[in-house]
Amino acid sequence: MTNREKRLEQTLFASWAIAVVATLGSLYFSEVLMFVPCELCWYQRILMYPLTIHLGIAVVRRDYNQSLYAGVMAVIGAGISTYHYLIQKISTLHELGAACGVIPCTTQYINWFGFVTIPFLALAAFVSIALMQLYIWRNRKDR
Repeated sequence: MTNREKRLEQTLFASWAIAVVATLGSLYFSEVLMFVPCELCWYQRILMYPLTIHLGIAVVRRDYNQSLYAGVMAVIGAGISTYHYLIQKISTLHELGAACGVIPCTTQYINWFGFVTIPFLALAAFVSIALMQLYIWRNRKDR
């Protein structure tokens, strides 16, 4: 195995690990801490949970071509997370999230250091996964 193949394998594994941690974190917030997810949180989950399975299969098969599909899902998730975070943090946008569902999308269950909220954590995970998938896509063998 060359260094290039090893880096690709490690990057794919790292992106899968991030998806697993994000999935387990969201389950911890909702099932253990009993934070009811808002509608935008559900959309982010709809994109993150399959990434865990998708990237896990890609790791086992060493299928670097799957990075395109995983990357697209991560970019869409990052867009939703960004929108959700902006609704939470910019006061002029609060009205967009007030009628989001049973739980308003402006609800900040956590606010660590004054800026780290649940959508921010999801955004960090989605962006990390997207960047890793871009790296894999650009450096795969059959390019």
